[in-house]
Amino acid sequence: MHHRTGIVSRGVSILMLAQLSAVALPAQAEDFQACVAGLKSTALRAGIAPAVVRRALDIAEPKQKVLRLSKIQPEFRTPIWDYMAFLVDDQRIADGKAVIRKHAVSLARAEQRYGVDRYVIAAVWGIETDYGRTTGRNFLPHALSTLACRGGRRAAFWRRELIAALTIVSNGDLPLDKLYGSWAGAFGQTQFMPSTYRRLAVDLDGDGKKDLVDSIPDALGSTANYLRRAGWIAGHPRLIEVRVPADYAGPEGRRRKFSLNDWAVRGIRRTDGRLLKGSRRAGLLLPAGRHGPAFLVFRNFDAVYAYNHAESYALAIMHLADRLAGGGSFKTRWPTDDPGISRAQRLQLQKLLITRGYDIGEADGKIGKRSRAAIRQAERKLGLKVTGRAGLRIYQALGGK
Repeated sequence: MHHRTGIVSRGVSILMLAQLSAVALPAQAEDFQACVAGLKSTALRAGIAPAVVRRALDIAEPKQKVLRLSKIQPEFRTPIWDYMAFLVDDQRIADGKAVIRKHAVSLARAEQRYGVDRYVIAAVWGIETDYGRTTGRNFLPHALSTLACRGGRRAAFWRRELIAALTIVSNGDLPLDKLYGSWAGAFGQTQFMPSTYRRLAVDLDGDGKKDLVDSIPDALGSTANYLRRAGWIAGHPRLIEVRVPADYAGPEGRRRKFSLNDWAVRGIRRTDGRLLKGSRRAGLLLPAGRHGPAFLVFRNFDAVYAYNHAESYALAIMHLADRLAGGGSFKTRWPTDDPGISRAQRLQLQKLLITRGYDIGEADGKIGKRSRAAIRQAERKLGLKVTGRAGLRIYQALGGK
């Protein structure tokens, strides 16, 4: 989760924030250590405990993996049907229902306190870290120092996030060895950026600490608090799947909101044919164009969108929440003859490729550069359209069931 929000810190004043942004960064690679020394000085001036600064910033060189990931341009644009098949699969739904039962008390408390639907809270948890299974392995001070010293135009942002992360430790909410997360600094059960953690983390379990790494109640409560602050309205709908006329050429997009009555006049209907009625305002989302599934999305969709600034992400959260609450799959199929496949099927696809002699490394269910290259080779050999996609067509062609 990438939250571009400022710090509200007990140890960092407005003047200090200005100083953080004004620190000059060395431009050459060989000056990395000098840059880190500057970060240490800045952290000390910000009130971070000296012992925390010494341990956290004992760094000799940038983390190359972080630099690579920060510069990668997506070479493979994921179709929406692949994205949804991967994120909202049978396993994530089953696991989500299990954790909802296991953590029913915490979810109920978060829902009652912040007014956010428990199924949406659980869905964020499921999609961000697979319910805590994949929280990230990057040591945040190293990753954020790398970005702060090599982050180009966003260097000031990364410096602020670094200081926020160290402040969390210095304040006693987390030990330093718990600061592991994504290459970009998001961490914890539901992947908060450090500055967001400082602003919006809550102590739902009442132990006096705001621990979004090991305290599931705190993580769930903090997620609910974030969504409430982003505009979640208790009792309002998540989304409605609808059908649009074949010749529809009217407004679309989550920001162009009209009343349900207005959408009905434009020929929009629920998937069961029932008329839309009411003054509640919604935007029309067509993630795959007029011939795919269509949705009316409300203010609560915008609150989830704020979590990661992607409509596909918000749609996945809302759909997973619906499935966790007992709803079914979309009524309209995606407009493709090669649908996406689940995580289990992706893993099996990799195993099938390995069995046929393709060198993709270890099968882990993650479709990276080597897997896509192998898929392209297999598609050529089988006479299929060459896409490099982990789709149903190549999966079945290789013997997947």
